[in-house]
Amino acid sequence: SYFGDKSSCAENTSTWNLTSSSSVRGLNSTCIGKTPLSSSRSVCRSHTPLMRYSVTSSSAVSAHTVGSVIVAVVEGRGLARGEVGMASIDLKNPEVVLSQFADNTTYAKVITKLRILTPLEIIMSNTACDAGNTTKLFSLITEHFKNFIPYFRNVAFTTVQRKYFNETKGLEYIEQLCASEFSTVFMEVQSKYYCLAAAAALLKYVEFIQNSVYAPKSLKVRFQGSEKTAMIDSSSAQNLELVVNNRDSRNGHTLCGVLNYTKTPGGSRRLRSNILEPLVDAETINTRLDCVQELLQDEGLFFGLQAVISKFLDTEQLLSVLVQIPKQDTVKSAESKITNLIYLKHTLELVEPLKAALRSCNTPLLKAYYNSLEDTRFGIILEKITTVINDDTRYTKGCLSMRTQKCYAVKPNINEFLDIARRTYTEIVDDIAGMITQLAEKYNLPMKTSFSSARGFFIQMNVDCSTLPNGQLPSEFTKITKMKNTYSFTSADLIKMNERCQESLREIYHMTYLIVCKLLNEIYEHIHCLYKLSDIVSMLDMLLSFAHACTLSDYVRPEFTDTLAIKQGWHPILEKIAMEKPVSNNTYLTEGNNFVIITGPNMSGKSTYLKQIALCQIMAQIGSYVPAEYCSFRIAEQIFTRIGMDDDIETNASTFMKEMKEITYIIQNANDKSLIIIDELGRGTSAEEGIGICYAACEYLLNLKAFTLFATHFLELCHIDALYPNVENYHFEVQHVRSSAGNKEKIAYTYTLSKGYTEEKNYG
Repeated sequence: SYFGDKSSCAENTSTWNLTSSSSVRGLNSTCIGKTPLSSSRSVCRSHTPLMRYSVTSSSAVSAHTVGSVIVAVVEGRGLARGEVGMASIDLKNPEVVLSQFADNTTYAKVITKLRILTPLEIIMSNTACDAGNTTKLFSLITEHFKNFIPYFRNVAFTTVQRKYFNETKGLEYIEQLCASEFSTVFMEVQSKYYCLAAAAALLKYVEFIQNSVYAPKSLKVRFQGSEKTAMIDSSSAQNLELVVNNRDSRNGHTLCGVLNYTKTPGGSRRLRSNILEPLVDAETINTRLDCVQELLQDEGLFFGLQAVISKFLDTEQLLSVLVQIPKQDTVKSAESKITNLIYLKHTLELVEPLKAALRSCNTPLLKAYYNSLEDTRFGIILEKITTVINDDTRYTKGCLSMRTQKCYAVKPNINEFLDIARRTYTEIVDDIAGMITQLAEKYNLPMKTSFSSARGFFIQMNVDCSTLPNGQLPSEFTKITKMKNTYSFTSADLIKMNERCQESLREIYHMTYLIVCKLLNEIYEHIHCLYKLSDIVSMLDMLLSFAHACTLSDYVRPEFTDTLAIKQGWHPILEKIAMEKPVSNNTYLTEGNNFVIITGPNMSGKSTYLKQIALCQIMAQIGSYVPAEYCSFRIAEQIFTRIGMDDDIETNASTFMKEMKEITYIIQNANDKSLIIIDELGRGTSAEEGIGICYAACEYLLNLKAFTLFATHFLELCHIDALYPNVENYHFEVQHVRSSAGNKEKIAYTYTLSKGYTEEKNYG
């Protein structure tokens, strides 16, 4: 059957002891021990206690919400220390992502991946968190999550016994749960012992907290290597305001906000992940750019696709619910399955319109999507659904409308008892409406029937309080609430009728659920085509968003060469918030001139210009057009920034300490394919020491051959071009203007970049 043998699908949760005797010292965290999990997710109310650590901070909490991703992390021991395995799954998307890589002592790759995932919960072995024997990896992760609260609200740390990190069990899980379409992942991961160990602990834990198991051959499993995307560390992402604004996390003044015109949750998630992990394969990027170009040139294609894509729901979340098998059948799980079958019908009915919109496309990627939509399984599933589900059953907004759709989803004459239950429900609803009409006539008041998911049916009316007898409603009405001139209330008889209505609904949902389960059993073997549909919809949504952004500004298609050349480029976020178009400037770096020193007074535009270059580089590498008249980029494998000079009180780090940590991190991790942005290094100490530090950093980076832009107030640094031919000096021009009185002189900023270093003296 669809539900299978539950005793064989999952072990009894009470036998899986998650308890850890360890405690974590030195953390400003709340330990919630020996209590069942409490969250918005469907959870198992087992008496098995958990050891959870909720990391919070005194910092203001960002409005940026943590996602629904759970991540398991494990590190090798002994000689294998530094080899890290990770496994993650989004509770709203049935895709397991496996990663394994060698990291250095800073664990930069681990931290970056965790920041991109924005996890709800992190699972680690209890041996990594034992009191007095805490591993460096655990310490760094918890420290990072405390310090970057603007990105992470309340991440829970859960420890499980080391025995659950079992690579053999992990491989068995993958073989059992991975859909046949993605079976090639076996070849990639069969020797990746640490990511398999992480997968074993992750999947076991998710089954435990969700109180459900995944159906066999139902999950998409993917191995994600670190070499396929560019690395942007968390500090750089924060400095560049890629997904969260530093001043106000609730506004959209970020790169993601500039480009986000997506219509679906999946498209928005894909855009965010691409911005944080840009592509490094020029062929793949150009394939995306070809699509954006065609969308811009063909208005019919653009508006046709946009109209269809906007009707899609969250396909990934739909898949997640369909492939999970609840361990207990409840009214809530029954209602959820019925709702998601309606969503599935709605989604499949959009396949043909999407094909029609793509029929005239010319680019290879869009043609490939069209061919994928020719899959006969879409039609097979829809045909089986329409034999059971009413043709006019639709996804609708509004809780009462959706309740009606669920009640009458199954066609009549399939189940006699269901038909009787639905007639009973209809009679009760009609009786409620009739009773409220009688009350309105009895008291001569403009009463009308209203409904909410919390209250059920209730009475509502708009009337001035002064028109009521004694300024009050009749005594038979209870639970009265008033907002301005709108009264909401009920009565004892109406409460009883609501209870009868709920009982009738439970019967309808139960019988409908049995029919839906039988239907799902029939279509289950074909349902994996929805993974491809989900991928197509999210990618098209993102590409449409890129094209939409281009129509609002004069962006240009980037080229990819060995040169970083931008003609009259400008800052994309500044353009969105400024009253006037920002001043545009040129940029030119080659392998022979890979190091640019930029000088100029405060507020002359240095920091904005540096951020602009990094943002343009990222936009180009995700397949977007770029704000410039012309641009050419060298693919950057890593993007580093060192911007700002603030203290960090929470970690007791002075400005100087932060500077040294950041520049050390860059020196340890950068390579010749990196883009490095450094703004005013050495301001946290004396001028003499600052110059020495800058000179040493410059000499190292000059020999590295990375593309580096170095803004500084130390004019002595400009003379390094006499020793290194690959150094270029530029400055931001200013003009001296006398006041109208003629006795004072002030600086007028032009925000224009010019060759050579500044001649301004005595400025800060």
